[in-house]
Amino acid sequence: MADPNYKDEEKNGSDDVSAVEPRRRRSIDIIHALVVEDHAHEIKLRTMSWQKAAWLLAGDQVCLAIMAQTWSLSVLGWVPGIITMVASGVLFWITSITMHKYIMKYPEIMNICDFGYYIFGKSRAAYAFSGFMLLANNIILIGFHILTGAKIINTLSDHSQCTVVFSVIVTLMGVVMSAPRTLRHVSFMSMFSAFCMGIAILLFLIFAGIEDAPGYGYNGSYPTDGPVRTYAFPLSGTTWINCLNAVLNITFLWVPQILFPTFIAEMERPQDFPKSLAVLTAISAFLFICPPAIGFHYLGQYSTAPAFGSLGPLTYRKGSFAFVIVPTLVIGVIYANVTAKFIYTHILGTSRHAHSNTVIGWSVWILVMAGIWFLGFIFAEVVPSMGDFLSLLGAAFDSFFGFIYFAIAYWLLYKGKLFAGPFRSIMTAIHAFVMVVGLFLLGPGLYAAVKAIIADYSGSTTPAFSCANLSI
Repeated sequence: MADPNYKDEEKNGSDDVSAVEPRRRRSIDIIHALVVEDHAHEIKLRTMSWQKAAWLLAGDQVCLAIMAQTWSLSVLGWVPGIITMVASGVLFWITSITMHKYIMKYPEIMNICDFGYYIFGKSRAAYAFSGFMLLANNIILIGFHILTGAKIINTLSDHSQCTVVFSVIVTLMGVVMSAPRTLRHVSFMSMFSAFCMGIAILLFLIFAGIEDAPGYGYNGSYPTDGPVRTYAFPLSGTTWINCLNAVLNITFLWVPQILFPTFIAEMERPQDFPKSLAVLTAISAFLFICPPAIGFHYLGQYSTAPAFGSLGPLTYRKGSFAFVIVPTLVIGVIYANVTAKFIYTHILGTSRHAHSNTVIGWSVWILVMAGIWFLGFIFAEVVPSMGDFLSLLGAAFDSFFGFIYFAIAYWLLYKGKLFAGPFRSIMTAIHAFVMVVGLFLLGPGLYAAVKAIIADYSGSTTPAFSCANLSI
């Protein structure tokens, strides 16, 4: 955790020239001291360049969730869907920059828990709450990636084994791949991960374009639901719960900031993070909108999540879905690394084992990592619908870590001068909207997600540790 004895030199959030320059120099001095201290250790964490951080960000964001956006468009229609996607991207950029500015004010921040500790007045309760949310969010996501990996192997092998066996295989692969203790090493995996996901998306678009008609939709196989059509607004009969879950599906994709403080803490020059963020935003803006829009054009109301499941020929589904196994594992590794570091530092603290190649250090790291993946495996096996639980994540966790936390951080940064000029007034209005969005997701959004889960449990659900075929 960040140093609780740290005393803030700044009063009332002043950002005039006379105050900004000393603060900037102070931040740079602290960063330099932290890097020097880290580089004296045997295992060095603060080693990422902004280019490697950009690859790490891309590896985390270029993921299977992109292929669920076509379904979101099929629920919302062109106009609300595209507006939600663009607005989510704009808010992602603005809140991420606000987060970075706040971290530059407190360079000691190592993770989202430290961030919560500071913005709530150095509250240990806020730190504990953020820690619980971090662990719950990340372990559930690891479970999702275990389930996705099992689904991919099911599809490729024509369900040659019990699904639990495939889940165990993915879990063991995840533990092995999670062995590196620095994010700089994980960033190398991320380069390959983003490339493989890009190939999967490209193949999907090619297959969707050349096939005569889609294969399957949630309302039945083609042409049960009539000819393929797209529409500007939600179809008649679409419930507001479905619409909210589609919105949550979009916001979930655009809200990875729970990991960003840890990424920034392992950069050699954290002040360069906006460069990495610019690369990520450009990649995300294209991949999060264009492929889903093309997919909706070809699949229409037959869109599924992920969209691979709507393709007709089995060879098309297998050919495109196969490449997703790499990002599925690598993204699980990224979330596991951030989670393990939070637990690991609380176990070993500042002892030499925490940053040296000792038997105790590596033993604790491997045990913590294995425990995280095991919990993810348990969760993957007992939930009835991981898709609905992703909506729950978007409402319960992203409301805080994508919106509410950063609206509060903005207020603390500019307290006393929120309307000092046109630009600052506009940014204040945007961050007020960010707070409203966060509260909306936490209220009605959470209600919609819970209602969807209740509906799953009331119907036919997959039993725990099932051998059922999960092929798309």
